[in-house]
Amino acid sequence: MLDQVSAHEAAPAGQPGPALAVRGLSKRFGDRVAFQDLTFEIGRGEVFGFLGPNGAGKTTTVRTLGTLLAPTAGSATVAGFQLVPENAVEIRRRIAIMPETPGLYLKLTVVENLECFADLYEVADPGDRIAAALRAVNLADRSHDTCGTLSKGLRQRVALARALLSDPEVLFLDEPTAGLDPVAAREVHELIDGLRKQGVTIFLTTHRLEEAERLCDRVAILNTTLRTIGRPGELRDQLFAKSITVRTLNPLADPGQLFTGLKAVDSWRQAGTTGSYVLAVSDPSIAAPVATRALVAAGADVLSIAESHHSLEDVYLELIAEDPEASRTEA
Repeated sequence: MLDQVSAHEAAPAGQPGPALAVRGLSKRFGDRVAFQDLTFEIGRGEVFGFLGPNGAGKTTTVRTLGTLLAPTAGSATVAGFQLVPENAVEIRRRIAIMPETPGLYLKLTVVENLECFADLYEVADPGDRIAAALRAVNLADRSHDTCGTLSKGLRQRVALARALLSDPEVLFLDEPTAGLDPVAAREVHELIDGLRKQGVTIFLTTHRLEEAERLCDRVAILNTTLRTIGRPGELRDQLFAKSITVRTLNPLADPGQLFTGLKAVDSWRQAGTTGSYVLAVSDPSIAAPVATRALVAAGADVLSIAESHHSLEDVYLELIAEDPEASRTEA
């Protein structure tokens, strides 16, 4: 538990524990609430997505957990250390933050940028660490290129290499693919997958919902307070009833008579397309075969019967789209 770790003491070596544990964490700027009452845990080696609209408090949460801002209330442990001023140095030695804007020295080469930051971070064996970081992001052959000549996607890779210099236990990625084209974004995704395999814990903020669904073990949806947290599939099941979609070549003469009373079918409705019907079901594996047999017996020309799948975007919009706080300005 969080309160069992003293302000100056890390979790015992070799004892598994969460990479981050947050309890009732809040941050205010005067009368303005950036985020409040956040409570969650992130397991070691987990890719954790942090989603929300502009103004939700995502970036402020990253800055707070990264020791750049002091919380107003609540507590947390980061990489086994309590989030208190006395532990800021120890925490920073175990984490890295990659902001949305890389902040590179454009007149310096890739390797010169990394040498500069390795010196600031007091990295042991900087030459070896720089070489390893460049290999990790597939930039070894561009190490002597000036950063100002690189594309935005390559600069993002340099920024990620910089974040990896300290061999972090926890890596905060704040919108790492913002503004990137699909090819560059996919390269960043592959790098994140590689870091996951190495056991790095990744805290990922993103506006790209398909990105979160592809990369994240769990996601949290934030809008000043946490709206929900869980695996994408679990969130879909919690928010949406199970359904199957039936498509026939021609409209059914009496769909109500055909679908009403079928086993595991709770209700039905006409979909937007002619010859399409959505059945609310208790168990798709039972309802789909039953509906298929009924359609065939009625002489219908069946084009398809498939279970309906809601995306993470559907979950997000269900929780956020009508939220009055969605228009807040980013803290």
